[in-house]
Amino acid sequence: MFGIEHPITLGGMQWVGRAELVAAAAESGVLGFLSALTQPSPEDLVKEIARCREMTDRPFGVNLTILPSINPPPYEEYRQAIVESGVPVVETAGANPAEHVPVFHEGGVRVLHKCTSVRHAVKAQRVGVDAVSIDGFECAGHPGEDDIPGLVLIPAAANAIDVPMIASGGFGDARGLLAALALGADGINMGTRFLCTSEAPVHERIKEQMVRASELDTELIFRPLRNTARVARNAVSRDVVRILDSGGAFEDVRELVSGARGSQVYETGDPDHGIWSAGLVLGLINDIPTVAELVDRIITEAHSILDERLNVLAN
Repeated sequence: MFGIEHPITLGGMQWVGRAELVAAAAESGVLGFLSALTQPSPEDLVKEIARCREMTDRPFGVNLTILPSINPPPYEEYRQAIVESGVPVVETAGANPAEHVPVFHEGGVRVLHKCTSVRHAVKAQRVGVDAVSIDGFECAGHPGEDDIPGLVLIPAAANAIDVPMIASGGFGDARGLLAALALGADGINMGTRFLCTSEAPVHERIKEQMVRASELDTELIFRPLRNTARVARNAVSRDVVRILDSGGAFEDVRELVSGARGSQVYETGDPDHGIWSAGLVLGLINDIPTVAELVDRIITEAHSILDERLNVLAN
C-alpha cells in the first residue's frame, strides 16, 4: 500500500520529525513521517517536504495531529500544503479525521489514523481511513484512558477491523516486530526507539540518558484531567503529577508543560528543562545506532528468531 520495503513506520514526533530523520528512515526502507506542526507555518512545511525530497526519492509521509486548542493552528492550510506537495500518505492523530479524509483522498493522499482503542479504530475505518495505527498503553505521548496494553489491544483491534493495522507502543526490536505480526498487526510503529538514533535532531545528552534509562523511567501526567500523557520521568514531570494530584488545575502546570520548554530539552540537552515524550521501550534501548543500522538489525534478527526459536512449531 505504501510502497515501502519493511513493515515498520517512524511515527510523527513533535520537534523531532524533521527531514534528516525522515529521509534516513525512507532510505532504510521504512515509512517515516514529517511532523507538520513542528514547522511554524504551512509554507515552512512545504519547504521541509521539499528538503526531505532532496535527501531521498523514496516514499515518506506527513503527520498532522489535530487537538483542541485555545489558539488552534491553521489546520486546513496545513492540510492543503500536504495535498499540494504530493505527499502519498498522511498520519492523522488526535481528533476524528472524518472531515479531513475526503479532502486527502481527493488529493490522492492515503490516510493512516492513530487510535488508542478498538472503538476508535472501528470508527476510523467507518469514516474511510486507509489504515490505522493502534497505540497500546506502553506508548509515548497520549495512550488514551483505557490503559489496555498491546498484548490485548492489538489482537482485539485485529478482530474488529478489516483495514491494515500498524501496532504502536513498546516496539523497538525484532522480537516486538514478530510479536506484533503474530498478534494480527501488519507492521509496527516506533517513535522512542527512532528518537535514540544518530540522525534524530536531539542533543546527544538526551540520547545518552535514554540508553541509561529503564522501563521504570517514564511518568504518566495529566491523569486527573483525563488527558493522560506518558513522558520521560524528570523533575518537571514529578512536579506536574504532584500539583495535579493535590487538586491543581491545568493552569497551575501550564508553564511547566509548555511546548517551548519541551523543545529546548532536545536542543540544550538538559533533561530536566521541560516535558519530553518517551515510552516504556526505554527499557529495551541500549545504544545509539544509525537508522539504517537499527532497521537492518531488526530485520536480520527477525529472520534469525524465525529460524532458531519459532521453527519449533514446524517440528
